[in-house]
Amino acid sequence: MAKSELAQFQERFEYLTERPSSDHLAVNCPSDKLVELATSLREDFGYDMLIDVTAVDWDAESPRFTGIYHLLSTTKHEYLRIAVDCTDDIHPVLPSLCGVYAAANWHERETYDLMGIHYEGHPNLRRILMWDAYPYHPLRKEFPLAGIEVPLPAADVAESTQAKVISAPMMGGPFVSSGDGTMDQTEPRARDESWTEDREKPTARDEKSEPSTDLTR
Repeated sequence: MAKSELAQFQERFEYLTERPSSDHLAVNCPSDKLVELATSLREDFGYDMLIDVTAVDWDAESPRFTGIYHLLSTTKHEYLRIAVDCTDDIHPVLPSLCGVYAAANWHERETYDLMGIHYEGHPNLRRILMWDAYPYHPLRKEFPLAGIEVPLPAADVAESTQAKVISAPMMGGPFVSSGDGTMDQTEPRARDESWTEDREKPTARDEKSEPSTDLTR
């Protein structure tokens, strides 16, 4: 079924290419064709629900950012994944789908907040998780796992408390993947779990005398 529908898509939209996928049908779409494609998918192919908008930061590769869209047909009970590369690695931009799917509003705000992708045509592109003046995008690859210490968003609170938003304790980090396998098996874990917030990190001398807790061995 997926292959026949892919053929229909490619016949109708010659700019689409198949994207490798282990689950649902997935395609690559140029950014300047995204709104046209989404509109037709909704009106002509029954993909009436936008499930999710997210993105991938490929770090050193170019294009660096790829927008990812998941659509569902509630009549055919089929999913479709659309991948759209951002042409600018420094200031990534994609067209907004708010005019096609109302659900795109909050989804795009979240991806803008966490990944820094600007959605042209969005009616109110503001951060949705972090405060407006927050200077970073926490899901980008250069953002440290423990976070970055920054001033509190409320100036009066910062002045009264003399406090900052501190970075998170690493709790035994750095964190590493446990190897190949399914997602639940490769979830990043602490390289050294011999210390916690309640128990100080051992010195090099202590580590020699204690059994290793390195999960990568």
